[in-house]
Amino acid sequence: MILFTHSYFLRFDPKQWATAQPYPPLGTLYAAALLRQHGYPVSFYDTLFANSAADISTALHQHKPGIFVLYDDGFNYLTKMCLTNMRQAAFEMINMAKAKGCTVIVSSSDSTDHYQQYLEQGADFVLLGEAEMTLLELVKALPTGTFHHIPGLAYSSVKTARRPVMKDLDALPFPAWDLLDISPYRAMWLKSTGYFSLNMATTRGCPFKCNWCAKPIYGNRYNSRSPENVVQELKLLKEKFRFDHIWFCDDIFGLKPGWVHAFANLVEKEGLHFKFKIQCRADLLLQENYIKDLARAGCQTIWMGAESGSQKILDAMDKGTTVEQIYTSTRLLKKHGIHPSFFIQFGYPGETKDDIALTIRMIRDLMPHEIGISVSYPLPGTAFYERVKNELREKSNWTDSDELLLMFRNTYPPEYYKKLHRYVHLVFRKQQAWMAMRKALKNPLTVSYAELRKMAAACWHMPGLLYERMQLNRYVNE
Repeated sequence: MILFTHSYFLRFDPKQWATAQPYPPLGTLYAAALLRQHGYPVSFYDTLFANSAADISTALHQHKPGIFVLYDDGFNYLTKMCLTNMRQAAFEMINMAKAKGCTVIVSSSDSTDHYQQYLEQGADFVLLGEAEMTLLELVKALPTGTFHHIPGLAYSSVKTARRPVMKDLDALPFPAWDLLDISPYRAMWLKSTGYFSLNMATTRGCPFKCNWCAKPIYGNRYNSRSPENVVQELKLLKEKFRFDHIWFCDDIFGLKPGWVHAFANLVEKEGLHFKFKIQCRADLLLQENYIKDLARAGCQTIWMGAESGSQKILDAMDKGTTVEQIYTSTRLLKKHGIHPSFFIQFGYPGETKDDIALTIRMIRDLMPHEIGISVSYPLPGTAFYERVKNELREKSNWTDSDELLLMFRNTYPPEYYKKLHRYVHLVFRKQQAWMAMRKALKNPLTVSYAELRKMAAACWHMPGLLYERMQLNRYVNE
């Protein structure tokens, strides 16, 4: 028996626990499905709702696996952050599985970057990069004891050649959804939002080269499933789980020419009705026909890697986009009823108060549907990491996704960026409230309950906004 699990614990990430919008470990379910397709008996323990790493002991006792596979979800940005809470949980599970006599195999962004640490903790093998085929070949080879011919593998003092990424993604089986207990996911989503969202991946990799973006699993190559294959899985999930909404968790959705048009046609042909969100770049959202196809297929929200309102900072990041493109694409999305949402990144080397002011101005000008703010976070394998590694503080990874600690010396101290995070959110909420208030004055009968809450929240937080502004000015003037 092969027991699969992963090392993301929602309870260890207070911000995500409070948000209460969990997604299943897609990468883990893909790997389990592939091994089962090749005749291996598999089981799955989902740590996402577990209380501690020790909870894995129940599954180890029940299934008595010969092989324990700790396989993280490489599609979820939370696992790419290599949070130390999750790393420690992984180490504890490795130790427990080894104590039960299991052969322990690990695959994750963190273990790809720091495979030696995982081997020292007792893992027998670490799978490097895209890992399904490496895992399959390794399991086949275990009885022989010979592994040096398998690419993408680290064990003992050996690290084999890098494995090329898969090109034919349609050849993979669908994730082993039947191994998952969907009920806690559904319950948490319905309680927090009133609808139920699931995740799917239509592509792997990203060909763009933003110098802060770590890609230890899928790299810079970009490969896509066919629209037909994606729609086939959507139909299966609609029948099995009755979802309302999909997060297409690709780094870049629908980059291949003609893909979105064909996908929209198939969604309409099959009579599928659902909303979805994607991630994309400003320079890819300038063609109106492309936007129309996205809207026709059901796209509700596009999270755009806006990052900064300063062209100087975008250029320093090797982003390859312009502030003008952010403005143009945002307005085009709004025109077609799609919610533009921004990823914003503060703290990139060389950023000054003037660059920050330009970013805040961009947010005020464009008023995206939502914003997600982070600070620059150096991860191994990136040009950005190489640039700042000599300035890194003793702590090299965040404990959880809300830590937001600046890891290197920069224009302002780490405390400044935490206050900036809160200040910009307050500015954004205040602006939302003013928009809702203007709407109320024009036509009071059209104001929603959510808009009334935004107005009330803005009044409540106004003193905090003034205080945070004073604190920021103090840091700048020191």
